[in-house]
Amino acid sequence: MSITRQNLSVIIVSYKSENVIENCINSIDPEIEIIVIDNSNNNEMKKKVEAKYQNVRCILSKENLGMGAGNNLGIKNVNKDFAFILNPDVVLEKNSIDEIFAVSKVIDDFAVMAPISNKNEYPNYTLKKNHNFDLVKPFKVKSVDGFAMLLNLKRLNHFETFDNYKYFDENIFMYLENDDLCKRLNDLGETIYIVPKSKIMHLGGRATDIKYENEIELSRNWHWLWSRFYYNKKHYGFFTALLNGLPSFISASIKFLLYSLIMNKKKSKIYFNRILGFLNALIGKKSHYRPKINNFNDLEN
Repeated sequence: MSITRQNLSVIIVSYKSENVIENCINSIDPEIEIIVIDNSNNNEMKKKVEAKYQNVRCILSKENLGMGAGNNLGIKNVNKDFAFILNPDVVLEKNSIDEIFAVSKVIDDFAVMAPISNKNEYPNYTLKKNHNFDLVKPFKVKSVDGFAMLLNLKRLNHFETFDNYKYFDENIFMYLENDDLCKRLNDLGETIYIVPKSKIMHLGGRATDIKYENEIELSRNWHWLWSRFYYNKKHYGFFTALLNGLPSFISASIKFLLYSLIMNKKKSKIYFNRILGFLNALIGKKSHYRPKINNFNDLEN
């Protein structure tokens, strides 16, 4: 089955994203349904977006669910065959979606299809070993970044592993939830494609308002090491996760001590959070850290 405007929904998970989300929405064809999952209880944001865009429905999660659980909530509210996951700091080029539509008429056995980043130096995909490709025709990849990935729900719904809308692993708050999904799809023998003629711009790290940058940076560093350990433990075992994570843990410990000695509070907190993320994953604790934004105070330099 090919993708059309009528059988596609776009899902955007946002958190304090008012500064960028309208650019994302404006780049999407107004005939396509958009479901915004805002990880908050921000009724003003919901009213504003729904009043401005007739094709947008905003669902408030009431709490910060993270990316994986937020995307699952969005998919739960989709009654179409395809769901296009986008970050709020992504902007589609003019013909991006039309190019995906065209490819879906030729390739219909895909599990995931994704546009390509317009920054060639930062590819949004990982290739399979010894795989040849060009940047004209669609090509198969091992995984795609989570900021732009289109899911073939009609195909995936046949697998028991995705029952109850558990497409993304909700144990992961942020980072590698897309790699985890792609890994499971690879294990099922499913295919993931990049469509080179469909281009996007990803601002990268700007999904949340820049005034919260310091607190979000602490959260990123905590979750990066937690998610890496969890992902490797889940798919390759505890010792692989430990060996993979130890160099980053040791490096973070050294830098924490260094920045503590020179009284750089901002940097020492960042590396302390990396240490905590690793240790929490090591002892099997949940991904519990959340950015402290409601009572936000800028960190001192």
